[in-house]
Amino acid sequence: MARQGLSRALVTASWLAEAVRAGRVGAGLRVLDASWYPPKERNARQEFKEGHIPGASFFDIEECRDKSSPYDFMLPSESHFADYVGGLGVSNDTHVVVYDGDEVGTFYAPRAWWMFRAFGHKEVSVLNGGFKNWVKEGHPVTAEVTQPTPAVFKARLNRALVKTFEEMVQNVSSLKFQVVDSRPEGRFRGTELDQGLESGHIPGAVNIPFHSFLSETGHEKSIEEIQEIFREKKVDLSKPLTATCRKGVTACQIALAAFLCGKRDVAVYDGSWSEWFHRAPPHYKVSEVKRSKA
Repeated sequence: MARQGLSRALVTASWLAEAVRAGRVGAGLRVLDASWYPPKERNARQEFKEGHIPGASFFDIEECRDKSSPYDFMLPSESHFADYVGGLGVSNDTHVVVYDGDEVGTFYAPRAWWMFRAFGHKEVSVLNGGFKNWVKEGHPVTAEVTQPTPAVFKARLNRALVKTFEEMVQNVSSLKFQVVDSRPEGRFRGTELDQGLESGHIPGAVNIPFHSFLSETGHEKSIEEIQEIFREKKVDLSKPLTATCRKGVTACQIALAAFLCGKRDVAVYDGSWSEWFHRAPPHYKVSEVKRSKA
């Protein structure tokens, strides 16, 4: 059964609950809560302390990032990532299961999933349905915080899974890869602000809001449904694809959805709109509303 969990990007709550009951959470299986919320709305670390999956550790995306960057949540260096996840007891042989407590079911967990993959770790899964469905299904929750034994993790960045600003600019004219934007339609079109930032999109990008891939319960839709969503938007999964969003988080939902369909090489534009808005020339920011010169 453990091997079944390793072979896919998603694991069910029942699969993980059995692993917890069997005492398999440890060096070979680490569970990470990757929740993050706007500070004025919820406190992810405090909520973790009050209740989480037994044996889980808190994956703090505020700590595991490039703090020297002016943009949110940019990937840390290989050494930073290796030291951070090693401190959570993750080695290169560990099966990692990530989840978050967002009300939509899954929000930040795919970002953590993609980060592990970007740094060369293949045995990483997202808990399908997230913490809210774990609780809803009656699985155990604890306030006991365990201290994992530190492990050695060797990180090697797979640059094929990460796109830079320069590569995105070049692609506007070269069209070497498709671009899918996971933000809500209003932000993509430029008709509504994005956390105070003027919105719009990269020329040539296609909009598929990330929640399109989630069911009403917060679980991932079926592979057939996901494939149909891509087809409707004329996104060819047999060709190169890069995902983008506001700050490189929900873009990872696009990467996860495509991965479930067998496409494992979707890249993520790490800086996403946060970087693009501040660095791209005005004519490279497509919007349906007249924007300022900022």
